[in-house]
Parts: sequence; C-alpha cells; structure tokens
Amino acid sequence: MSADQPPSAFSASGEEVIARSIDVDATPSAKRLESSDLSEFYEIDRTAEAITRGGYKRTALQFPDELLHDSVPIYRLLKQKVGDEHELYVLADTSYGSCCVDEVAAQHVDANLVVHYGHACMSKTSRLPVVYVFGRKPIDVEACVEQLAGIVTSKADSNEPATKKAVLIRHDVAYSYQAGDIVKQLRDQAHQTGVSILYHEIPTRVDPAPAQHPDSLPSDDNPTSKQVPSDKSSHSLAVNESDATIIYIGEESLALTNLLMTHSSSEVHSYNPTTNTVRLESGRTNRLLMRRFAAVQRARDADVFGILVGTLGVASYLPLISHLRKILAKAQKKSYTISVGKLNPAKLGNFMEIECFVLAACPENSVIEAKEFYRPMITPFELEVALQAEGTWSNRYVLDFGRLIAEYADGNNDENEEVDSDPDQPTFSLITGKYRHAKRFGGIPDQQSDDANASPSALVVRNQNGTMTTLSDSAAAMFLQSRSYQGLDARVGEDAPSILEQGRHGIARG
Repeated sequence: MSADQPPSAFSASGEEVIARSIDVDATPSAKRLESSDLSEFYEIDRTAEAITRGGYKRTALQFPDELLHDSVPIYRLLKQKVGDEHELYVLADTSYGSCCVDEVAAQHVDANLVVHYGHACMSKTSRLPVVYVFGRKPIDVEACVEQLAGIVTSKADSNEPATKKAVLIRHDVAYSYQAGDIVKQLRDQAHQTGVSILYHEIPTRVDPAPAQHPDSLPSDDNPTSKQVPSDKSSHSLAVNESDATIIYIGEESLALTNLLMTHSSSEVHSYNPTTNTVRLESGRTNRLLMRRFAAVQRARDADVFGILVGTLGVASYLPLISHLRKILAKAQKKSYTISVGKLNPAKLGNFMEIECFVLAACPENSVIEAKEFYRPMITPFELEVALQAEGTWSNRYVLDFGRLIAEYADGNNDENEEVDSDPDQPTFSLITGKYRHAKRFGGIPDQQSDDANASPSALVVRNQNGTMTTLSDSAAAMFLQSRSYQGLDARVGEDAPSILEQGRHGIARG
C-alpha cells in the first residue's frame, strides 16, 4: 500500500449509494401534462356535465397516490365548469386499495357523488353513485389489431367445432377509450373466418347496488359490465364463454393475475401496448395455483381464523362477512373480525393467537403473495376449500363475492347435512406430515362444559392468588396458556429486603 493511498475501512460510508443515479421510466399516468392535455386525459367536460346534470351539491374526488400531483389543477378546471353552487372535495387519504371506491372517506364530507380517477376494479358500491375516469394510456390501434389478428386466425384454422371458436376480449380500464375501435376492426377481419369476437363494455358510471338478500346477489364475474352484441355469427351459434380464448390488452397487473386464476382452464394471451408484443400467459397459472394450494393446506391445519375487512366500498362485503362467520362457526372454528385498513406485517403480528387470516377485499386485492406475513392469508373461496372434509381442489377459482355466496346457498339447499360420527378423528397434515387433532370452538353449551371439565388444558390461572377458571371458548387465553413464558414470578416484591452492607471503596486498579 502506498503512502498516499488511505487505509481501507471495514464498512463503506454509503456515499456512493446516495450519489448513484437511477433511471426510472415514469408511467403515462404519472407524467405531468399540459393544461389542454390534462383536460382531455381526465375528461373534465364529461365529469362536469355529470355533476351539473345530476345536481350533486357535494362531490368527492378520489385519486390514487400516483395521481395526487394532478389533483389541484383538476380541481380548478372542474370548479370553473361546475360553478360555486357545486362543492368539490379531494380525498387525499391512502385507502387499502386505490382501485376501490372509498365511500367512508366520501361520507365524511357528506358527498352525493364520487369521481374515481385511475385504475378501478369496478366493484359495485353500496351507497354512492360513482363516475369513473380511467385516464387514457397510449396505444397504437393498428399495431394492436395486427398482432391480435394472428391469434384469431390460428383459432379459425383449428379443428374445434364452430361453437368453441370464440375469442373474448378483456383489457385494462385505461384502454377503454380505444377498445370499441379495436373490437370493431377485429370483428371485420374475423367475420369470414367463423370466429366470434366477444366483448364486455366497461361502464364509466355505476349507481349503487340495491339492497338485496344474500341469496339473490349477482353471480357473474363482472356484475357491472354489460354484454355488447357480437357479430352475426355469435347470434346464430350458441357460444360458451368458458370455452373461449381470452385476449387481455394491457401490461402485467393484478387484473391479469386474477384473470389467469379465475380462467385457468382457458387459453389466455396478453398484448402489451408498450412493447407491442403478444405472449401466451397460461403457463404461469399452474405455479400460481400451486402456491395458493399450499396456503389452503396451511389453512386446513388452523383452528383460529381472523376475518380481515379489507374494503368498505364493495356492496356485498357485509353479507360476505356474515357468510364467513357462519361457515366457520359451522365447522367449530374460532373467528375474529378485524378492520385494519392498509395491511402490513406489524399490524397482524399483534394477533399471535390467530393461525390464519381470511381477507375480504375486492377481487384485485384478495390474493396476497407477500412472504413477510407471519400467518397465511387466504381468500374466502380458499377458506371454503380448506373447510371441506376431503382435501381436493380442482382448477376452478372464484373471487366474486356474490357468486361465492349464491353457490354456497344453492349447495346448502341441495345437500343434506351429515353429522360426523367421530368428530375426534385425527386428520393428516400435509404441512407437518403428522396427524393432528383439531380444536373445537362454539359447541353445544352442555357438551362444551363437559369437555372443559374433562380436559385439564381447559383450566387456566385467573390471577396471582391461584384462582382457577375455564377458558370459555377463548382462543387468546388458550394461546397465552400454551406459551412457555408465563410472566414474572408472583412473589417478586413480596420478600423482605436484603441487609444493607458497606460496599468497596478506593481507586479501582487493573
């Protein structure tokens, strides 16, 4: 080492990390636009017309985090159009899922209408009407049609019957403004091939869902969409959408992931407008479903569940929570209902007695793949699979609330309930590789009291005086009783103080 060279340190100062430049590609929706482009991108004229024509006195403007930088100029442009007799409020709070309409925050200002900006899951609201402004991501219509025409041609050349030669077009909501033109050109090219082009138009205005009985909730995958008439060939032949090839227009997103999970038996192609490429997406579905199957197996071993309320805007979330409580009580599982807002591991780490969480959220936020959570997190459909007596699962997957509740009601009406002859029979766990005995909560009172008196683990120390008490179906008390650390000794502070002695003095050496 030369004399001019400084000695090497054990750890770097971190200066190069701070000074390092990183190239970030901004999304089209996050770029700052000019005033004229801003009015067109956010459809100011259509939004102002909806406010004035409906006579809404208070309107809440809901933005996702990535679009908050445009909230002030949008507010000013709208205020110029609607006048002072219409009040506008910007909702700046970060909600659990920005794709859902935040009706709770809108009611804080007693709003009559919500204008939702950015990506949306299109879930039905329960109280307020919604005007959606999706934005306009750039897309080359001619290039898109040219790429998708190859898929339609391959479908026409296949040996499948005419009733199965159908292509279903799905897309990101930000491409709604050009979707009609794309579908029209594809239908013109596919008219002579015998392939039916199916498309569901995404509405830009949704009114609240009327109060319905849980058994009569809508049961299709997208209750807010309406069927746009297909070409003439689709009217003459009975086309089943479950047999159709799906083409998704958009980048990788949660919407594409959920489409793959709910249509795992269909062939799914995706077109990326940014790269102008088409690829087959069905290959990644099996790995995704296998990860979800592992979460279901961990849920089969759980006896205490936490129902997480992840949305307050979806119309059928209250019937869904009642449905989850009902099926858990029927299976003699303990359940707690928790409203936590935005999820993070620190919040859920406070409920250590809960062995599995069930997330009641919109379809796009139901599947949580994060590995930092201490307990598995499953969807309501996965809970129904986990509570089945047989550990079987087909490739079918349901994320829609209404469809899930309706199918459960139909199954209860058709099937006779059978009483298990031996409820104490052990079950084999695929996670631990051992047999386990499930804990039972919420049984018949007489039977429950007999079990409590018979089981020594049903008694816990109530206080420091040694008084005993029963658990009384408390999962938290059972968890505390099973911990190795039981707190400080009860005799601490009760013994006599030690004798005072003179300590050492002088100067310390050595």
